[in-house]
Amino acid sequence: MYDLPIVDLKNKVSEAEWHTRVELAACYRLLVMHGWDDLIHTHISARIPGTEDLLINAFGLAFEEITASNLVKIDIKGNVIDPECPFEINPAGFTIHSAVHIARHQDQCALHLHHKDAIAVASTEQGLMPYSQYSAFALASMSYHSYEGLAVNHEEIKRLQNDLGNANFMLLRNHGALTMGLTIGDAFMHMYDLICACEIQVKLQHATGNIHKVDQSIIEGIKAQANIVHTGKTGGQKTWPAMMRRVKRAYPDFDS
Repeated sequence: MYDLPIVDLKNKVSEAEWHTRVELAACYRLLVMHGWDDLIHTHISARIPGTEDLLINAFGLAFEEITASNLVKIDIKGNVIDPECPFEINPAGFTIHSAVHIARHQDQCALHLHHKDAIAVASTEQGLMPYSQYSAFALASMSYHSYEGLAVNHEEIKRLQNDLGNANFMLLRNHGALTMGLTIGDAFMHMYDLICACEIQVKLQHATGNIHKVDQSIIEGIKAQANIVHTGKTGGQKTWPAMMRRVKRAYPDFDS
């Protein structure tokens, strides 16, 4: 009843798919390490390069149980591709992820969380405020989507796509946060910045003095400044290898 089915896909899928599986499994473990998992109820999805197929978590697995092999491969309509796959996916999670992957072909990864501070900030009328360097990164590419209940209504897909537009950060009103990335590492780093920004804003809600805000001109120029800091590479490209090593030290079995 409680045993987890054992799946081993190493050397049984393409090199591109296996690489994506390993990085996506690492990202799920990073959510556990940061305390960002919500039992079994949030999702990270990644497109397999050169295909329209996606990888997403098996519904019912804790994130510390996710491995490269037990991620589920689905088509863009949410159909599980491998008929022998012992897992199913969460339909609510698929609605959000299919919507953004259909709209954003250039992005490999979509990361969705139910972080409490992100929900708190998303639920305020003003949303994210320019209170920190982290918020400046997010506000340079921010969007919002109104809450429509559990994401099982396919009519919501178009509205979600329109609200996302070209943004890399989205606050889902009363619900949580979503980030997009050209790579899995980029999506993770975007979420790290967004969560830090929300945590700082919540800490400041009882501030007794005036809060210094980041000037709008700085927000508008933050992307160019970030390119200088990262020597022309994305934050994910520079930080991600260290995060992969951190996961390997903490969870040696994640890439099985």
